Amino acid sequence: MSFSVLPRSRWARARFFVLLSAFFTLAAWHLGLPAARWLAYSPQEGDLVFQSLPRNPLINAIEGCTGSPFSHCGIVARRGEQWVVLEAVGPVKETPLFSWIRQGRSSGLAVYRLAHERERIPAMISEARAMIGRPYDIHYALDDGAIYCSELIWKAWNRAGGTPLGSLTTLGALDWRPHEAVIRRIENGGLPLERLMITPVEVTRDPRLTEILRHGI
Repeated sequence: MSFSVLPRSRWARARFFVLLSAFFTLAAWHLGLPAARWLAYSPQEGDLVFQSLPRNPLINAIEGCTGSPFSHCGIVARRGEQWVVLEAVGPVKETPLFSWIRQGRSSGLAVYRLAHERERIPAMISEARAMIGRPYDIHYALDDGAIYCSELIWKAWNRAGGTPLGSLTTLGALDWRPHEAVIRRIENGGLPLERLMITPVEVTRDPRLTEILRHGI
C-alpha cells in the first residue's frame, strides 16, 4: 500500500488506520476466527481444508467411527479473484472460502498443504471440477455414481497422476458399533463392514501433507 494514496493530515491517516483495523477485526469476528489467525493464512491452490459440521446423527457417526473431529473436507481453488472450496456436500460444488469456513462448528478449520508434487495441483483441481454436479454419496462407496467429501480429494488427486493421498480402510476397521443403528438405517438394514472407503482423517495422515493452520477444532 502506497502512502501517497492515504489521507494527507496526521489525523486523517490515524482515522484511516483505525477504520482499516476495525474492518479486519469485524471480518475476522464474522468468520469466527481471531484476526491474527485468519490474516496469517495465505490460501494457496490445492490446500486441503477440514472442518467439523454441525452435529446430527450422521455427523456424530462419521466423527465417532473415525475417532476424529473431521467430518468434512474440500480443496481450495481460485475462481477469478475469489477463493473457493471444491466440496461434496449435497452435489459437488464450489463454495466461497469464507462461507465454507462459517458452515463448520464454531467456524473451526484445519488447513493441510502438500509439500511435494505441487506440479500436480492444477490437474487435481481440474479433475475435481469435472465432478461438479454429482450427487452426495450417503453410502460412502468408491463408485463414481455419487461422491463424498474425502472421495472427491482422493479421486481428483489419483486422476491427476499422484500416488493416493491417505490409506483406504473398511467400515469394519472403524469404531462402527456405537453407531450401528445409524449405519443400518442408511443401508436399509445392511452392515457393509467390508466396504472400502477413504475418510477425512486418513487423508490428513498422508506424510506428504503438512498442517499449516488449525483453529476451533
